[in-house]
Amino acid sequence: MSRCVTEPRRGRAAHSVAFAMNPLTALVVIAALVAVATLIGVLGRVRSGRVRHASGKRLTAELLGLDAPLGASATIVQFSTVYCGPCRVAERILTPLASEPRGVRYADVDLGRRPHLAGLLGIVQTPTILLLDAAGGISSRIVGVPRAADVAARIDELAEEDHVVA
Repeated sequence: MSRCVTEPRRGRAAHSVAFAMNPLTALVVIAALVAVATLIGVLGRVRSGRVRHASGKRLTAELLGLDAPLGASATIVQFSTVYCGPCRVAERILTPLASEPRGVRYADVDLGRRPHLAGLLGIVQTPTILLLDAAGGISSRIVGVPRAADVAARIDELAEEDHVVA
């Protein structure tokens, strides 16, 4: 009875598989990956900062950990973290939009101190901004740095709704 034993070649693993790709095919694959990554980036940029109508839970000042009550007409709630650079930009855009005479309040909630709110409200990115109506209902959601004119227009709508209902 004879046995056949094969030994691996020196410098190579016993079960290695060599894979060779045509240079043209490799170039096409790389170009396709770059195109897909660029498209994803452009779509993310276009969607970032847009005001989207939303509905959901009614929030209270206590749930959010705020010291003062929600605004009489609307509340701008920004969820941020300590090391979030875009959060500071969003804060500079949003704070001038809040004013006492109009009944609009701005509140910044640090998710580092209140991480349970991220899960409760489905927040996966900072800054995330929720616009609340007079009753604390979530009216709009913005992910990313908002555009001041868009937020101002939505706040005006909320204030108008409040006056129509009242």
